Amino acid sequence: MSLLVIIVFGFLMMWLFVLLPQRRRQAAQSAMLDALEPGDEVLTAGGLYGSVVAIDDDELVLEVAPEVQVRVARRAIAAVIPPEDDDQEPDEPALQEPGGDAEERDGR
Repeated sequence: MSLLVIIVFGFLMMWLFVLLPQRRRQAAQSAMLDALEPGDEVLTAGGLYGSVVAIDDDELVLEVAPEVQVRVARRAIAAVIPPEDDDQEPDEPALQEPGGDAEERDGR
């Protein structure tokens, strides 16, 4: 009887730590693919970045460079790249010339 309890506990733990997170990842991937629209910037599993031009049932057309379009399987999309905000200021200050200002070099 105790062996049966240990086996059931083992299957329960496997389901909890392996199968449940896998289902969640799969649902998130499916939701991402269903939300794709033309104009979205995506990354493929092969490392290509491109903009979605057209979407069919099982494949999409990406524009990877101006006038260069590639047909890829829908399941090959690894991530959707969020759009960049152009109105944000850069985090790093502008580079200064080495040696400082002319007045500092002359000792004034």
